Amino acid sequence: MTTASDELFAALEADLAERRAAHLYRRRPVVSTPQGPTVTVDGVTLSNFCSNDYLGLAAHPRIVAAAQAGAERWGVGSGASHLVCGHQAAHEACERKLAAFVGKPAALTLATGYLANLAVITALVGREDAVFADKLNHASLNDACLLSRATFKRYAHNDLAMLERQLADTPARRKLIAVDAVFSMDGDTAPLAALLALAERHDAWLFIDDAHGFGVLGDGRGSLAELGLASPRIIYMATLGKAAGVAGAFVAAEEIVIDYLINMARPYIYTTAAPALIADAVSASVDVIAQEAWRRERLQTHIATLREGLAAGGCMLMPSSTAIQPLQMPSSEAALALSAALRERGHWVAAIRPPTVPTPRLRLTLSAAHDAAQVQQLVEDVLALLPNVLRSLS
Repeated sequence: MTTASDELFAALEADLAERRAAHLYRRRPVVSTPQGPTVTVDGVTLSNFCSNDYLGLAAHPRIVAAAQAGAERWGVGSGASHLVCGHQAAHEACERKLAAFVGKPAALTLATGYLANLAVITALVGREDAVFADKLNHASLNDACLLSRATFKRYAHNDLAMLERQLADTPARRKLIAVDAVFSMDGDTAPLAALLALAERHDAWLFIDDAHGFGVLGDGRGSLAELGLASPRIIYMATLGKAAGVAGAFVAAEEIVIDYLINMARPYIYTTAAPALIADAVSASVDVIAQEAWRRERLQTHIATLREGLAAGGCMLMPSSTAIQPLQMPSSEAALALSAALRERGHWVAAIRPPTVPTPRLRLTLSAAHDAAQVQQLVEDVLALLPNVLRSLS
């Protein structure tokens, strides 16, 4: 006899089986070493080309020492939300340092980038408002737009003419443009100067998610510094678990905007503050980012080596000048096959498939922690393996 609970579980299994058949099933690999250019994954040692640790700071001794000293001083738990008793001196100092570093009057730290996007967008816009978002924005931005209950309009990737038509046509009380500065799966960048001009022309907020630009672009200060952009209507968000090598995120803006978020942003108000030791580690990371420019220089060298080497061998990557270098594949099956073949050669490269992206690809990510030989070997192995993988599936 089939029970209701049997049917519930059977429905879940059917959905998972469908994903397996479409080569879209996911599992979590287990990493048993610290993050770095070489890691041990499920018992196998591999060169790591799928981490967002762009500057190689995730295990930096100075940042590790700051976290250890923070744990010794503050303990390992914050005890409560920021508005109750969880906002410690380390959080305050970290926020001031981050604001000054990116050239904004004030900043607010949150436990994750996902929370930060939810906090800003759901606080600033609601039912009477409209939010406008690039089609290739990160999922957390899209979720925040949906949860805000504002009218949610998406424009084709970097299509400013379409965005301007949408802005001109809306009767919304308040308007917000939300965009990734560096698109996480394509590695290309948003036309931020032109977006700011549109925001000014149509009296909109411009909310920039610089998760993949902070630490790397603009002498480490991010995409706004790279382009020399500044405006009170820009609200800037960056994550701290990628180039910064730690965890969490921050929002930087005018003081009144930060004060408004402290009082209105539910994802900030109703969650326990991140441990103060994380704030101490982030403060140390900002110092390293500012002082060790050679990391960005080495990263740029690796990007050039990868792109030029693959192009010379007849293999074209998607257009990107950042640490994210996507290699488009004809199918999810092909992406998985090339990822597996590279793993056999000692490289860990993620196969990214729908629904995360519209088209399957390998997302090659580079780090200043890689050495030149690792990058060159990856180039050689991609060129050697790709034709065989494509032939085997044709």
